[in-house]
Amino acid sequence: MGRSRRTIPEELLLLALDPATGTTAQPQSLDLGLAGAQLVELALAGRIAPDGDRIAVILARPTGDPTLDSALELLRRRGSPVRAVHWIGGPRLGLRQTYLTHLERCGMVHAVENQMCGVLPTTRYQATDTAVSRQIRARLDTAIRTGTPPDPRTAALAALAHAVGLGKHLYPGNEGRSSRSRLRDLIRHDPMGGLVAHAVMDVQNGVAGQAAARQRGVQPAGAAPRKTGRKPAAGAMAVVGPSAGPDQAMRRAVARVPVRPSLSH
Repeated sequence: MGRSRRTIPEELLLLALDPATGTTAQPQSLDLGLAGAQLVELALAGRIAPDGDRIAVILARPTGDPTLDSALELLRRRGSPVRAVHWIGGPRLGLRQTYLTHLERCGMVHAVENQMCGVLPTTRYQATDTAVSRQIRARLDTAIRTGTPPDPRTAALAALAHAVGLGKHLYPGNEGRSSRSRLRDLIRHDPMGGLVAHAVMDVQNGVAGQAAARQRGVQPAGAAPRKTGRKPAAGAMAVVGPSAGPDQAMRRAVARVPVRPSLSH
């Protein structure tokens, strides 16, 4: 894969990088967005394809990009198509730092070492070529302003930017409300980008965790208890509310002991 074009994960990270602070907007959800962006980039490279709500590897040949090839190999090892929401919701933490290091190695950003409160070491990142970030932003602005269907790469980038919450970073305040709405609408212009963007939002809403819990037979938190159709056994006591503590259990045990009549003398 040539380096004349930035990958979607790289573009998403550059969009999130604040030039004033050297930090990234939406750091918690950005890892999820980068995992989704890898899927879109692999699909554009002809390595994977959507299969319903799942992702299937159709060509395991490396792309030449180390970070993408690592994700491709993990997908290949699964052996069968994996749900996008499960892949993105998996252990993908640390992707943001991986890509920051990757961009630094490519010479697109440089790290600035500092200290917080004069004690804690911190690292901030500054773009070495702001023209690249401006070009990426201009593509989104043009798609939003003109309303014409963008190319699949720009549509997917817009979908992921919306999914991770970058809309308020890119188009802040009341004056940016209509632009944020149009950014969201761009999701429909790329099926793969839309699939991945919705998966990112589902993971943030806890859908992936609930689905995994149901597969393990564990009742998700907050879900209504399932009815078994069984009647309680004779003599069984119904416990309402949280599990009984030791004192409550002792009082209930005492209450179940039959009272014997006292013997008169």
